[in-house]
Amino acid sequence: MATDLKRRLEDMGYEIVGIAGKGEDAIKKTGETKPDLILMDVRIQGKLDGIDTAHQIRKRYNIPIFFLTAHYDDETLERAKKTYPIGYLTKPYSEIGIHTSIQMALNKQNEPKIRI
Repeated sequence: MATDLKRRLEDMGYEIVGIAGKGEDAIKKTGETKPDLILMDVRIQGKLDGIDTAHQIRKRYNIPIFFLTAHYDDETLERAKKTYPIGYLTKPYSEIGIHTSIQMALNKQNEPKIRI
């Protein structure tokens, strides 16, 4: 599934700097590659699930996380919200949905601060 998503994202013009199947690997790759945005599934292999992994990545590297997942129950959403994700898209998703969500997330990252 990750390989298919990688191909689809590359077809849309995105550079993919890494894929990790386990939380521990995702944390390590993040430190090595410093991506602009991380697409994370809630359910991944290893000792850390996607939400725990996102928390560690935000704490260590402050890189925004965008969840792509099939899980949207209240408990999962509450846990995910605590990582302050830049987005959350549920499966099944379309290429247009992924592309527009990523563009909005990247735009939000660069949003100028408005002081009132």
